[in-house]
Amino acid sequence: MAKKKRNQTKSIQNRRARHDYELGDSLVVGLELTGRETKALRMGQGSLRGAYVTVKDSELYLLNSLVGQVAGIQLTEQEQTRTRKLLAKRREIEALIAAKQQGRTIVPTEVLTGGRFIKLRIAVGKGKKRWDKRQTLKKREEQREANRAMKSAR
Repeated sequence: MAKKKRNQTKSIQNRRARHDYELGDSLVVGLELTGRETKALRMGQGSLRGAYVTVKDSELYLLNSLVGQVAGIQLTEQEQTRTRKLLAKRREIEALIAAKQQGRTIVPTEVLTGGRFIKLRIAVGKGKKRWDKRQTLKKREEQREANRAMKSAR
């Protein structure tokens, strides 16, 4: 028998989340998807830009995420941006609800497509102000310059 080729794992990241939020601990939860959405995500056709997690009736839902179309797989406009239920343990959901009540935001950071199931990494974050973002960029630039100076001194 021929061995099955492993697909390249294409994780979909929300790079903007690290810029806009001060993220805390992350948590991996499951996603409730249809077959067409699963195939599209495995092929790397998705986006988390502007997506967020909300709590409704003690359940987690992912809103505003996009699953793109792939050749041969037709998704309607409504299917591409529909609200998707997240699968997590009751204890984890209660901890997220408590964080939400403290004024924090639940932000999706990455879609993991490596294993048998498609998972979503979420993190609880606090929104950054404009000056916080500028300070972060300034620190990063100073760190780069320090690394360049150390490298050239060798």
